[in-house]
Amino acid sequence: MFEIFTSTISSLKNSEDIEDFLHDFLSPVEKIVLAKRLAIAVLLAKKYSYPSIAQILRVTPATIATVSLSLKYSGKGYKKMVEKILSDEKKDKFWEKIEDVLAKIPKAKGSDWSYQQKTYKNQKLAKKKSF
Repeated sequence: MFEIFTSTISSLKNSEDIEDFLHDFLSPVEKIVLAKRLAIAVLLAKKYSYPSIAQILRVTPATIATVSLSLKYSGKGYKKMVEKILSDEKKDKFWEKIEDVLAKIPKAKGSDWSYQQKTYKNQKLAKKKSF
């Protein structure tokens, strides 16, 4: 039965289909629980302390310990997801640096540079993630 479940999920073609499935399949609380567990794993990989994680995500130290134990002893799935998230963050930081350099180049002669810089900074702030 579990094989059918996993093959069904893996047959979903795009993120919209996956999101639709999870929206229908999971309750709002279950979605939050899963997202928090993954966030715990990411924060542990980033060397956040238990108290910091507990405060940021409003989870108990026991929940953090459960995720930590999974990561240490069996968490292949956790590890793959965390590595992917951290890798994506590194890519985002790389492109952010490129955008920073490009943003410093004036667009055209006589253009209002201060307006362009403010616009870029506002866009950058809007993209920022919480952790």
